[in-house]
Amino acid sequence: MNLIEKYRIYIVYAVSLAFIVLNCYLIIQDKYYGLLAPVLLIFLFLYIFSLDKLILLITFLTPIAINFKDPDLGVGISLPTEPLLLGVLVVFILKLFYDGGFNKKVVNHPVTIAIIINLIWLGITVLTSEIPIVSLKFMIARLWFVVPFYFIGILIFRNIRNIKLFNWLYVLPLLVVIMYTLINHAGYGFDKPSSNMVMKPFYNDHTAYGAVIALFIPFFIGFSLRKDSGKSQQLANFIVLFILILGIIFSYSRAAWISMAFALMIYCIIALKIKFRWVMAGTFILAGLFYLFSFQLMDRLERNKQDSSTNFTEHIQSMSNISSDASNLERINRWNSALRLYSERPFWGWGPGTYQFVYAPFQRSKEKTIISTNTGDMGNAHSEYIGPLSESGMLGMLTFIAIVIAATITGLRVYKRAESKEVKLISLVILLGLMSYFAHGLLNNFLDTDKASVPFWGFIGILVSLDLYHTRKKNDRATNSK
Repeated sequence: MNLIEKYRIYIVYAVSLAFIVLNCYLIIQDKYYGLLAPVLLIFLFLYIFSLDKLILLITFLTPIAINFKDPDLGVGISLPTEPLLLGVLVVFILKLFYDGGFNKKVVNHPVTIAIIINLIWLGITVLTSEIPIVSLKFMIARLWFVVPFYFIGILIFRNIRNIKLFNWLYVLPLLVVIMYTLINHAGYGFDKPSSNMVMKPFYNDHTAYGAVIALFIPFFIGFSLRKDSGKSQQLANFIVLFILILGIIFSYSRAAWISMAFALMIYCIIALKIKFRWVMAGTFILAGLFYLFSFQLMDRLERNKQDSSTNFTEHIQSMSNISSDASNLERINRWNSALRLYSERPFWGWGPGTYQFVYAPFQRSKEKTIISTNTGDMGNAHSEYIGPLSESGMLGMLTFIAIVIAATITGLRVYKRAESKEVKLISLVILLGLMSYFAHGLLNNFLDTDKASVPFWGFIGILVSLDLYHTRKKNDRATNSK
C-alpha cells in the first residue's frame, strides 16, 4: 500500500469519526438534524453522477407527496418532490452553460419548438403580470416540471425499459393511494359527498385523483392484453388495471369518465383507420348541428334536474345538468369569469397563475352557486385552455394548443411508422393516456401540480423520444429499399 492510499484511508476514518462525534453531541443536545447528512450526501451524489435515477426516484415519490400551502400568500409546495425538482432545474441550467447547449435533435423537434415558444410567452407575461411574484413562482414551477420530465426525460426514455419503469414507478405508490382512498371511502359507505376528500392528503380532490388514474389506464390495458408477455407479467398488469378501474369508478369524477370515453373514441378512430379528413368532416358537421339546434339543446339541458349521485346512471345523467348541479354551475361561473378577464386584457392576460387571485370581481351574482365565494379564493379556471386565455392572453392559449396538436401528431406518426410491435403498442397507449388528459383539460386544470405534470410532460417526452430514437423516417426506408 503506497503513501497516497494510506492518506486516503486516514481521511475516510477522520471524516467518519468527526461525523460520529458531531452527531453524538447533537443528539445529547436533542438536535437530530445531523442524521440527515447521509441522505443529503446521497442526493448530492445523484445530482452530480446519476440525474436519471434521481428523476425516476422523484417519479416514485410524486403520488405520495403532500402539498403544504401558505394561506396568506396562497401558494404551496409539494414535499418532497418540488424542492428536488428545483435542484434538477438548477443542475440542468448549469450543465447547459458548461456544455454550451442541448441535444440539437431534441431542440429541433416540433413539440420542443412549441414548448419553447409557450415558455417564452409565459416568461414575457410574467413581466406584465398583475401579481408578478405569483407569476414568477408559476413560471419556475412550470420549468421544474418540463425540464426533468420532457427535456431530460427524452434522453432517459431512449431506453424502452425506462418507459415501462417510469409508468410502474408512478403507479405502484398510486396503487397504495387508491387502496388508502377506498378504505377511507368504505368508512363513509362509498357515498358521493365524501368522495371529494377521502384521498387527502395525497390529492386535493377527486377530480385531480381521477384525472391521474385515467392517464395510466390505457397503458395497463395495452400491456394486459399483450399476448407475447409472460403469464405472470400479464397477471400483474391485469391486477394493476383492476385496481385503477376501481379507483376511477369510486372517484365519482365525471370529468375522468368523460376523458376515458374520449380516449376510447380516439382508439376506435385509430383502430378502424378512419381518415383524418373524415374525422374533421364529422367534427364540423357535429359543430354545425350543435349551432343549428343550440336553442333546443340548451332548453333540454336546463330541464335536467338530476344532481350528482352514488347511483352511477344518475351520476352520468347529472353531467348535462346546468340548471341545479352546483359543480357544473360553478364550472360555468369560472369559465365566464375567465372570459371576462380575457376581454379586459386580451393580449397580455393577467399573469400566469393569477386567475384565483383576480377573478372575484368578474363573477356575476346570477351565476354564483352555493360553492362560490365573494373573495374568489377557491381555485383556478377549471380549464387548461380557458385558464391560459385569461392569464396569458390569446397567445397563451394558442401556444398550449400548439403543444397538444404537436404531441398528438407525433404520437400518431410514431404509431404509424414504428416497425417494432412494442414501440407501436407503447406509442398507442401513451397517446391514449394523453388524449384522456387533453379531454379532461376542457373541464379542469391540474398542470400547476406535480401529480398531473409529472405524467403529462413525461408522456409527451416518451412520444418524442420514440419519434427521435425508435422510429425510422421515410427517407431511411426509401434509402434501404434501393
